[in-house]
Amino acid sequence: MIVHRLTVDGRDYFLPDPVTELRGQILEAIKAGGGYVTIPPLRGGPGLDILFSPGMPVSWTQIDVGGDTDSGADAGEHPVTIEDDSFSGL
Repeated sequence: MIVHRLTVDGRDYFLPDPVTELRGQILEAIKAGGGYVTIPPLRGGPGLDILFSPGMPVSWTQIDVGGDTDSGADAGEHPVTIEDDSFSGL
């Protein structure tokens, strides 16, 4: 299972897949000079509105949690984490 971690100003929010639309909403809010974006919860609930603005530190991490135990992977291997700093230039 893939979980996305959105880090905004040092606080982490864990999100279900897919996040493509949410990423677009955040990018548009930042480009517009600021705006609220509703961050959906990982499991049930209303979500959280965050005010995004230019210069705010935002990063995405994609984490593979769980997975198939029959995948043939060694017991010592760790989940893969992919950093995506596509908002760092804004």
